[in-house]
Order: sequence, then C-alpha cells, then structure tokens
Amino acid sequence: MAAAEAALGACLEALLGSRSHANRVFEILELLQAEEEEVVLNAVRTCGRLFGAFLERGELFVGQLPPEEGPLPESHSAEEKYKIWMRHRYNSCVNCLVELMGHESFRIKECSLCTLMTFVELEAKHPLVKAEWSFNFPQELLKLVVKGLLSTEEDSSLLISRFQEYLEHDDVRFFMMKSVAENIGNVMQKTKEPLPVYQKNAFTFVSSISMPCNESEIKNFLVKHANQEEWKVSKLKEHRRAFERMWLGFLKHKLPSSLYKKVLVILHDSILPHMNEPTLMIDFLTVAYDIGGAISLLALNGLFVLILHHNLEYPDFYKKLYSLLDPSIFYVKYRARFFRLLDLFLSSSHLPSYLVAAFAKRLARLSLAAPPDALLMVIPFICNLLRRHPSCQVLVHRPGGPEEMSADPYEMEEEDPSESRALESSLWEIQTLQRHYHPEVAEAAASVNTALSEMEDDLMELMELTSCEIFDRDLKKKATAVPLEYQRVTGLFGQKNDVLAEYFTLE
Repeated sequence: MAAAEAALGACLEALLGSRSHANRVFEILELLQAEEEEVVLNAVRTCGRLFGAFLERGELFVGQLPPEEGPLPESHSAEEKYKIWMRHRYNSCVNCLVELMGHESFRIKECSLCTLMTFVELEAKHPLVKAEWSFNFPQELLKLVVKGLLSTEEDSSLLISRFQEYLEHDDVRFFMMKSVAENIGNVMQKTKEPLPVYQKNAFTFVSSISMPCNESEIKNFLVKHANQEEWKVSKLKEHRRAFERMWLGFLKHKLPSSLYKKVLVILHDSILPHMNEPTLMIDFLTVAYDIGGAISLLALNGLFVLILHHNLEYPDFYKKLYSLLDPSIFYVKYRARFFRLLDLFLSSSHLPSYLVAAFAKRLARLSLAAPPDALLMVIPFICNLLRRHPSCQVLVHRPGGPEEMSADPYEMEEEDPSESRALESSLWEIQTLQRHYHPEVAEAAASVNTALSEMEDDLMELMELTSCEIFDRDLKKKATAVPLEYQRVTGLFGQKNDVLAEYFTLE
C-alpha cells in the first residue's frame, strides 16, 4: 500500500512537472481498478489533483474532441495533439470514476462523487467546449454523475444523501433536474415494467430537491458569471419548469405501489406549489383516486388543492368519496389525514341533506366494528355533521324507527349516496354504542340523548388518538373502591353446595 502511494505521488509529480512523462498517466488510471480499497482511494484523489491542475492550466483540448482511433490532421500542432491525447485520458478517468460510484465500498463511492463534482466546478470555470454564449455549465459531465447516482441495481440513498450539499447551489440543482428528467426518460423507455430499484433511487433524488419559493432566494451559485441576472438559471420560472418536467417524466411511468403512496404523501405540499401548471397533475391524481384503498385516500390531498385553488371539476367526486368509507379506514396509517379532509369536504352548508345523511349513516354503521380510539373520533364527527345540517337531526329523533337491523331501510351496499335511503333511516348504531364496553365511548355516544350544542366538537386531538394512548390513560386513572361479596366464594362456580366443589377449589 505504501509502495502504491509512493508510486502515485511520483507519477503526479512527474506529470505536473513535464509533458515528457505523459504516458505515466496510465499508471494512475490502472490503479483505479486495484482491489485494495486504500489504493483505489489514493488513485481517485491523485486523479482529482492531476486533472484538476490540468483544467486550471488549460492543458486539455477545448472544443469538439476528435475520435482517438482516427489519425489527426497535420494542421494540428504538437501541443494540440498533446492536449487532445490528454483530454481522452481525462474522459477515461471520468468514466472510471462513474463506474466506481457503484463500488461496494461507500468510501470509494463518496470519494469518486466528490472528485467528479470538483471536475464539474472546474469545467464550469474553465470550459472544455467553445461556448456560443457567455454562460457555461458542464451538463454532459452532470449527466454522467446522474447515471452513477441513479443505479438500476442497488440502493443509492446513502450516496444521494451525500450529494445534498451540492444541491444547495442553484445552478447545480437546475441542471441536475434537467439531467434527471433525461435519464429517467432514457432508462424507463427501454422497459414497460417497473424497475423498483431504479425508481426508488429516482424518487429518493427528486423528493430530496428543495425548491426556492421566491426569485430573490436564487443567489447561491457554484460558478458566478458576469450579468448573472440575465442567465436563465437565475429565473424562478425556469427552475419551476425544470422541476415540473422532472416530476411529470417520473410519474408518467408505472410505479410500484409503495412509491405511489410516497409520492401522494408529499404531492400537495412539496410538488404542486412549485409547479408552473399544477393542473398538469390532474390525470395522475384522478387515476390514483380511482385505484381505491389507501392510494385513493392519499390522492385526496392533491385533489383538494386542485379543486380549491385551480377550479378542478371532478365528476361524481362525492360518490367516490362515499365509496372510500369501508372498515379499513379505521386502521390505515393515514386515518387522521383522511378524516381531516373528509371534514373539510363535508363542511359546506350547501350540501344536500341526503348526501350528509348518507355519510353520517355509513360512518355510524362502520362504527359498530371500529376500535375505541376510532370511535372517540367518529362519534363527535357524526355529531358535528348533525350540527351543520339540522335537517339531518331527524336521524336521531325519529319515533318509531327500525328496531332491528333487518328492518333498517338504509342500503349499505349501495354505492350511490343518493340511492342509499339514509334519510329514511335512523342512527340506531349510536344508541347501540351507548352500551359499549369502554366507558368513554359509551359516554360519547350518550351525547345524542340531549340537544346538541351549537358549538362543534374539536376533532384535531381526537383524530391523532391511538389505542396505546387510551390504554396509558386508563392505567393512570385512580380506581374507585368497588363493593365485593361479604361471603368468600367456594367451589368452581361459587355455589356453596355445588357438586363440583367436592373436586375443585379456588386455592
């Protein structure tokens, strides 16, 4: 190892000292393929110092690089031929570093990534292309970095998290978004099936991008140019356009179910606000809303934003929302979010009575099999609906209502709330819950026995309530004295002369 380090140092000194030792660059590139981790790390660092110096000194060919195999025109001078040759060695080094970003050692991955980003900064300051305008950025090199980050074979989340410090630069973030959009298109168009590992890496990257909210925030650049404000990277609208294309390119391909949910969780607050045209997400959200289950619940947030702020008209929205009410809603991870949105959608006083009655009745029916933590939220939720819509209070105060479930006119299996006949029924389920085994549930259900107050119940804390919190709360309660039998129980069933008392005792 020490010998390799000494050899690398000697090669670096020789290459920087004289062009006559140019061939020794192969010794450095060869050690990038070594098996020992420390040797590879030293070789990567040496490449960074060597080609970093060449970029600063202008010793690499600038312009359209001729192919290495073909003969060079005689018009090229010896110096130009040297620069062309060394530029090919630089490209070989870059390709090796991209490959090393997939190495089994994270230290090598990290060192390779940081070296490549050093090259990005240096190429931006000392361009290797003849630019037609004054603003330059090495986009081709960034595309190779993206290729290394978005692996199709292994999880790159740790390496992507290491890359976050570079995304703080506005120009890096802008061109990375464009490169990621192109990479996703190139990789995903080759297959019709999902690529779980690649798509997970892509989501990890695109979801980690933090967008500026105002144009005044766009001022942290890796490379500063004269007349910086004229560069499109300084425009918030251009950032949003790149962000929008990146996400639309990612979402147009079929996603694994787990990623579908992760996207929908952040869509309403991390994606839609930073798009130039949020309405472009309508198709994605409506398809997600029609899938059913937890995915439909999560799509509600995004749909709510589009309905509220962008005038989205969704046909049969309440019919679909009604169909989402099934026993699973009390057990899903996103229960609190769903009921918060359900409360918003049912808050309008202009909703027809039959619709509100259908939702209240369906929730009441589902509550018969719900856990106590859900019941403590659902019962006040139903009461709030009755407060907002006094015409629905007939569901509680209906003399001669059905005494048995079989006599209930309500059609639980009906998907259309207008055909469910909820207004003809009553909330006998709430009366049933007054005999619930948990005293708090029974007390909450008993609130319908008296006139409901005008003030609505605050549901925010109840929506986050869990069974563990109820259990802990019950354990902390101080038990009151309970009267017991004055005669000690004997026998298996407690009867004094029971024949079983001759064979079984309680001691």
